[in-house]
Amino acid sequence: MSDELRRARTIATFFGVGRIKGPAGTWASLAALPCAWVIEGIGGVFALALATGAAIVLGLWASGVLLAREEDPDPGWIVIDEVAGQWLALLIAHLFGVHWDLIAFALFRTFDIAKPGPVGWAEKNFPGAAGVMADDLVAGALAGIALVIVRVLAW
Repeated sequence: MSDELRRARTIATFFGVGRIKGPAGTWASLAALPCAWVIEGIGGVFALALATGAAIVLGLWASGVLLAREEDPDPGWIVIDEVAGQWLALLIAHLFGVHWDLIAFALFRTFDIAKPGPVGWAEKNFPGAAGVMADDLVAGALAGIALVIVRVLAW
């Protein structure tokens, strides 16, 4: 296996989390939580925003490399998309405080699994690596919007 392929698999599986038996996307979203806490602890919300951007860019690259060798257009073991989407939701949650993380997790997973409206549209209308990443980024954005609504209603 080439170094490029090895790096792409490491990124796409979020250091092997995508290979855990069971609901790989949920495991990746859970693994994203403590990673976000560490990143934010080191550099604040700005660092988490940079990490989210990096996850998106690297996810597009890694997914593209791996999809060129796959018949499945969105293999379940590629989970960097869940990490990027979860971190996107956490960016909003952390504006309100870390105690909102579990709500962000639940909302993100709900939107990612149910694929309502724009999430399902994104999954179907973007080809290749963009399609792998797009639905989770839209689910993360919707989770962030829902968090704002919940926060306003709870306030």
